[in-house]
Amino acid sequence: MKRPAWNGAPPRDGEEAKARIIDAAMRCIDRHGPGKTSLSDVAAELGVIRQTVYRYFPSTEELFIAVGFAALNSFLERLVAHLAGRRDPADVVVEAMAYAIEQVPKDPYLGLFLDLGRPEAFSRGATSARAFDACRLAFARTDVDWDELGFSGDELTELLEFLLRVLLSFANDPLPGRGGADLRAFLRRWVTPAILAPTPAP
Repeated sequence: MKRPAWNGAPPRDGEEAKARIIDAAMRCIDRHGPGKTSLSDVAAELGVIRQTVYRYFPSTEELFIAVGFAALNSFLERLVAHLAGRRDPADVVVEAMAYAIEQVPKDPYLGLFLDLGRPEAFSRGATSARAFDACRLAFARTDVDWDELGFSGDELTELLEFLLRVLLSFANDPLPGRGGADLRAFLRRWVTPAILAPTPAP
């Protein structure tokens, strides 16, 4: 017997439909892995046809970007907790970068673009205004006074853009064997100077 659409509980509106599609995609990724999850799997999970999923997400890439963003806030919460108690700006920047470089590829949702060989999709999502806003809020919650260091407004946005682009270079072309203390020493040597440029606000 054929199951009713949406497993008998249709969404109230488009926003709920999108949220349920994203949740279904996450369950499919958990079950099959990111490389073997298709829109057909997601549609079957919801009890709808593929065209229904396409109505809200025109391509697989768009759906996976939405899944990545759904996971971004959770990741940033973990990052802020990891950085708690660190007050030295260089230490915060280096540890934030190292943590992201080490953890993003392991996250089944944030790393799914890389697993599927879609680094350009990951890049476009990670450098979007939405990603910048989320990262700015996360950095503002650390124990560093960025305004006092001269990182306010455009300066902080530029710093975050620089850090995200460095992160993308590692994500798209990781260096085998560089991790732990070696990774942090590398980042401290080359990334730390970026936070010394702005003049502290008067």
